[in-house]
Amino acid sequence: MNGKAPGDATPRDDAIRLLARREHSRAELVTRLSAKGHASEAIAECLDALAEQGLQSDARFAESFLRSRILRGQGPLKIRQALSLRGIEREMIRTAFAEAQRQEPGGADWFALACETLARRFSGPGDTPRERARRERFLAGRGFDFDQVRHALAHAWDSASDQY
Repeated sequence: MNGKAPGDATPRDDAIRLLARREHSRAELVTRLSAKGHASEAIAECLDALAEQGLQSDARFAESFLRSRILRGQGPLKIRQALSLRGIEREMIRTAFAEAQRQEPGGADWFALACETLARRFSGPGDTPRERARRERFLAGRGFDFDQVRHALAHAWDSASDQY
């Protein structure tokens, strides 16, 4: 007995319930709805209909996800990877990043974000090579590239008034 009765939720009901909480990519919804035991044909039809109605959009998901991760202090490498893992195509990821550049005053400044993220976590650049390496690993783990890490290590503590 799998607990499914003839009157149980349809794929649309479950998808709407998920989308009411937050944006989801199509791939995430396929995974979640499949886990609930819905047939793959019914899921595909449902998601096509939701996309036509504008209730589900991978582009909207990518933009929302990108904004939320920037606010968390994550870098472009980690954000791109996370979007890719959630089934977003490379071209749509590029579009989301370009849109973020246009929407932010002066564009999304990854160098400034790396500085802010580092200064929030650490009080200074570190006195020993081991401490500096720890800061480098922290930023690399957050998804910042080599140039952004080097810039942040050099400028994160320049002036507290410039940071926020």
